[in-house]
Amino acid sequence: MENLEQRIQKTEERNSKVEVDKAWEVSWMRRILLTIFTYLAIGIYMWAIDVPRPWINSVVPAVGFMLSTLTMPFFKKVWLKRYSRKD
Repeated sequence: MENLEQRIQKTEERNSKVEVDKAWEVSWMRRILLTIFTYLAIGIYMWAIDVPRPWINSVVPAVGFMLSTLTMPFFKKVWLKRYSRKD
């Protein structure tokens, strides 16, 4: 019986961790940080290879990345609906 209680507690702890991880994956903080890091990485790269106005030109890829993260939940729902119908 004690083994079963331990297994249940481990499962509940794992579920709690999964819920927190999922909340992070869909959070605005994560999306904003990824956009900022994308902008900085592309800006530094463009600056290093002497692209004219690297910080202005880095906006387009960073915004594109942000838009892709915003649209993915929609496309995931569409895909899941279609995939679940095949069963």
